[in-house]
Amino acid sequence: MKKAPLLTSKYVPTYVFVTSLFLLWGIAITMGDLLNRRFQTVLNVSLADSGLVQFSIFGAYFVMGIPAGMFMKRYGYKNGVILGLALYAIGAFMFYPAAEAQSFDFFRLALFILACGLATLETVAHPFSAALGHEDTSEQRINLSQTFNGVGAIIGPVLGSYIILRNVPTGDVTVDLAPVKYLYIAIGLVVTTVAVAFSFIKVPPLTSESSEDEGGSAGPKKGLFQHRHFIWAAIAQFFNVAAQGATWAFFINYAVKYIPDMTDEKAGYYFSFSMVLLLAGRAVGTFLMRFIKPNILLAIFAGANIVMCLIISQTWGWASFIALMMLNFFMSIMFPTIFGLGLRNLGEHKQRASSFIVMGVVGGAVFPPIMGKVADIDVAQSYLTPIICYAVILLFGLVFSKPKN
Repeated sequence: MKKAPLLTSKYVPTYVFVTSLFLLWGIAITMGDLLNRRFQTVLNVSLADSGLVQFSIFGAYFVMGIPAGMFMKRYGYKNGVILGLALYAIGAFMFYPAAEAQSFDFFRLALFILACGLATLETVAHPFSAALGHEDTSEQRINLSQTFNGVGAIIGPVLGSYIILRNVPTGDVTVDLAPVKYLYIAIGLVVTTVAVAFSFIKVPPLTSESSEDEGGSAGPKKGLFQHRHFIWAAIAQFFNVAAQGATWAFFINYAVKYIPDMTDEKAGYYFSFSMVLLLAGRAVGTFLMRFIKPNILLAIFAGANIVMCLIISQTWGWASFIALMMLNFFMSIMFPTIFGLGLRNLGEHKQRASSFIVMGVVGGAVFPPIMGKVADIDVAQSYLTPIICYAVILLFGLVFSKPKN
């Protein structure tokens, strides 16, 4: 039997634009962690309160998950993308008045609106990418798009470190926040340009090109919430993004406190390097899945991160700092693997299920403030708290990821 092509020529222009969305939200998500540090030093925000930056970003995913899915279903993928880009740009432009007001709460509002755009893009872009061709190669297209998300996660910290953290605070809040507002004006202009360009792209009709209906002619026999593996996938995704958000939020604090001669700017570059490890982990993990079942590999990586957290908490200098960076290597496959395992055997329920699993990203809003309370006392010991998250993911991989008829 002839293998289905990854992408046909008629879908190439649309796929290029959709894949660029993965790059854009990769930049924005990782930039939030550098803003976290800037707000601590310029606006005198505590570690616990700075965790509210992640609350604003990831909380938007919980708010927008279902509305974005409903909008996409009613108005189509293309309009869903344009809505997401518009919210992204509006939030970015709001950084200017937030900086002028010197208000942490105003910045959080701007981040929330920007992140509503990211949530919309993420809800739409995954099924959009999958729909641009044969269903048999849909996972390959999503993985290829997610590679550019990893590239964005590398660019974000490099750009943010150079512009946001490189400038030593002057004591004048207006001057100290200037790099932030000008960077986000530039981002807003880029996103607006992408939105306008995408509005002129003609999206070919998206028809099912699968060889057979996965759900069967009779459709799924059970309701969505009767599928235990889907429910546990949403729970596992909550804890996965909770661990991710918390790990990234206090990365720079850990580096500056426990590594000699480390500055905010240098720590930002190491954070960027840890994103290279995330990209490498995704490549290695994808290769290993040819030989190891995805749920087993997920459990192995979760177990590895439990060990990394224990090493980090011991403050063994560079050994612990390397373990901190390696968290990204092992968390690399978690989001897409949990997503994929949760959608197995759901048939016509897949679209709704995607919205709920995306809503699990709210874990990144809930957990960083909690970890921040511990970090205010001891940054190193705060890295013991994500062990709870990785234990849940390990349990999902070993026990609750298998669909039951």
